[in-house]
Amino acid sequence: MPAIETKQEQDLNIKVSDAARILGKSEQFVRVGLQRNILPIGTAVQMSSKWTYHISPKLLQEYTGMKISV
Repeated sequence: MPAIETKQEQDLNIKVSDAARILGKSEQFVRVGLQRNILPIGTAVQMSSKWTYHISPKLLQEYTGMKISV
């Protein structure tokens, strides 16, 4: 059975600008990567004509191999 995250852990989110800085890429790179499911660090959801993003500190840490603290 998978571990259940606490409410506090579920609420953690990295800003697109911070993820871009950590990755050494542009914010647009991060947004498009999430929208196309190419970048495995979170999710992108289209809300009407706007997109919203959730970037997981845990997934970003696993992807980069860097310690991410929020």
